[in-house]
Amino acid sequence: MLKEGIDVYMPLIDDNGIDAVVRREDGTFVEIQVKARSNDVKMGDAALFAALTHEHRENYYFVFYSERLETFWIMSSEEFIQESVQNKSGKNIGKRSIWFNGKRKNKETGEYKEHCHERFRKYIAINFQRLAKA
Repeated sequence: MLKEGIDVYMPLIDDNGIDAVVRREDGTFVEIQVKARSNDVKMGDAALFAALTHEHRENYYFVFYSERLETFWIMSSEEFIQESVQNKSGKNIGKRSIWFNGKRKNKETGEYKEHCHERFRKYIAINFQRLAKA
């Protein structure tokens, strides 16, 4: 974000699920929650973000990143609620999960390769301008 010239502010404490605050071009602010998955996760889980506590918030965005897929997704709070699933039972009841990827088996090699589900492609970000624009 800084490399793109975006004004980014970081809170001293992450008590409210806010990892950064961005000042938009029109002078308004948006709150950002960053979630990331490393290369080391189980095959098939490169872009699984599970057991997230979240209720709709105005001017709130998620930045999801999968290191193995080398992909960013940016979603507003409202989009996240629409696209995620909410646990109806179990120890994580009420929490939300989103799984941006699937996996396919290569018929020739027998190896699995992960891919972004088609319905989530519209959230892929090649830069952070969505956060900076009003």
